[in-house]
Amino acid sequence: MKLPEPLVEGHLIRRYKRFLADVRLPDGSEVTAHCPNTGSMLGCQPANARVWLSRSDNPKRKLPYTWELVETEPGMLACINTARPNSQARAAIESGIVPELGGYRSCRSEVRYGEEKSRIDLLLSAHDSRPDAWVEVKNVTLAEDGQGFFPDAVTTRGQKHLRELMAQVAKGDRGVLFFVVNHTGIETVRPADHIDPKYGQLLREACDAGVEVVAYRAALWGESGSPSGAITLVEPVPVILEV
Repeated sequence: MKLPEPLVEGHLIRRYKRFLADVRLPDGSEVTAHCPNTGSMLGCQPANARVWLSRSDNPKRKLPYTWELVETEPGMLACINTARPNSQARAAIESGIVPELGGYRSCRSEVRYGEEKSRIDLLLSAHDSRPDAWVEVKNVTLAEDGQGFFPDAVTTRGQKHLRELMAQVAKGDRGVLFFVVNHTGIETVRPADHIDPKYGQLLREACDAGVEVVAYRAALWGESGSPSGAITLVEPVPVILEV
């Protein structure tokens, strides 16, 4: 999966009102970019950090720039655009990178399901021998000492998704939580019990009930030391549930 090219490098001035970020460009000018992330972005908005923006030529857009990537600390890159992980996961599944979810001939997005009126990120069906797989995708960018944590803020919505996945498993289908690791400094993924202990408890209950959890890392850096422009998932990352 590729990002729009070319990306525009700048330095973060501030993020505010959740959806806005002021960025200083190399020529000294300042632009306001759309921040496509409703979360806390804990650890992903350090002052004066190097950031990369995509630019749209759509005249109907109020803000032509979109914030895509941030260097959280020297050598560590994260993709903060939460519109990307679903496409990353789908591309990885369809290209055979995720053997746990291989063999399905149909993949649909945003299918309504569940008693809590949710929309599943990906519904995999038409497997020769396995039941349908309901796949909920989550973006992991909170990194602490090589460990990745989810969520980065209390998430009642995430708790609802876990309940919905458990309900699908109880009906005989597969329920899958797919962590897209969009931070190059993350070696393992854990539930963020120090941020949302209820989510961590519910995740463990979901696993005991048969919900599957997978995590795959994106390749973000290019050989030149700049973002590669491709955010393809390349390898699995261990998920650790022990407290």
